[in-house]
Amino acid sequence: MRHFGHIAPEVRQRLFHQEPCAFTADSPARLLSAALGATLYSPATRPRLADDIVRQAGNGVVSMVLCLEDSIDDADVEPGEENLVRQFADLAARPAVEPPLLFIRVRTPEQIPDLVRRLGPAVRLLSGFVLPKFTEERGVPFLEALTAAENSSGRRLFAMPVLESPELLYRESRVETLEGISRAVGKYRDRVLALRLGVTDFCSSYGLRRAPDMTAYDVQIVASVIADVVNMLGRADGTGFTVTGPVWEYFRVPERMFKPQLRQSPFLEVQAVSLREKLIEHAMDGLLREISLDQANGLLGKTCIHPSHVLPVHALSVVSHEEFSDAQDILRPERGGGGVLRSAYTNKMNEVKPHRAWAERTLLRAEVFGVANEDVGFVELLAAGIPG
Repeated sequence: MRHFGHIAPEVRQRLFHQEPCAFTADSPARLLSAALGATLYSPATRPRLADDIVRQAGNGVVSMVLCLEDSIDDADVEPGEENLVRQFADLAARPAVEPPLLFIRVRTPEQIPDLVRRLGPAVRLLSGFVLPKFTEERGVPFLEALTAAENSSGRRLFAMPVLESPELLYRESRVETLEGISRAVGKYRDRVLALRLGVTDFCSSYGLRRAPDMTAYDVQIVASVIADVVNMLGRADGTGFTVTGPVWEYFRVPERMFKPQLRQSPFLEVQAVSLREKLIEHAMDGLLREISLDQANGLLGKTCIHPSHVLPVHALSVVSHEEFSDAQDILRPERGGGGVLRSAYTNKMNEVKPHRAWAERTLLRAEVFGVANEDVGFVELLAAGIPG
């Protein structure tokens, strides 16, 4: 699989200076953690789940979570498990199909070895598990269960803990909770693919819900948690993890209070005015702004609950030609001693030592999402990815 792999090769050639790389579920963890992109959630109870997965893969989705937790009723857990086993068997019987990276969101540690056993040979299609309401106390049993299931099945399985518990939100317990989470995920570093943020749960603790005109960063109590999570768990010194962006809840807005947040000129330049109107109508201007703020705050990828959110996440994850040029210049071997240089675009200063970690992360993102051609912006990437 590859990002933008659903687009015709000749279109990719026009869009990309460097095309996204191909990868599989067996690729190195460092590559997969960066490649998760827009992780699409789906209730595990969907009766045609296997068909849904195949269709979404054809539309450019590269990672999915099949949920047995908050997205389904308590009474539907057992039927959901049974449905997952059937749907995985269905997928496994389609040898020509390469599904996205598939994860199961469970409720209890006991579900992990049980589901791995029941999946049988179809476990080869499973990449891991999403662990809810993760703290050190609640999370370690999940990680132990995952390790045991991995050993018994012979299949590499990753964990994606969800940071969403009230203890993480409350000021008096936040640092202690983060320290505990750090200990837990640090002990199982090779198994933790990414950390996911449960912003909806954060908001629920205070009876809040952000409007479609607002981003998670406009809700100050949520923004403070994101900052502290990145501060302690997203460092670029080798101790950090990939932290993914929070879910965007909206896909159509009947009425808005504030002006749209998308400038007209990028769309006018490529004759895509109707695309701008469509994005605004479906609240995508707010989503695009939140994705940009995710990236500015050290997050990569995003939890998604609607297929229409996938392409915006991926389009804004593509590295611009200018970013790529700067990153390459900063990492040139002859620059190992540091120093300052003017960018090739002659519009900024690149300071080699302070910008080195940024450059390394940018080149990793370039590997999995590609590098746009010099004259290609996010509007062209969005327009090209929309099914005709």
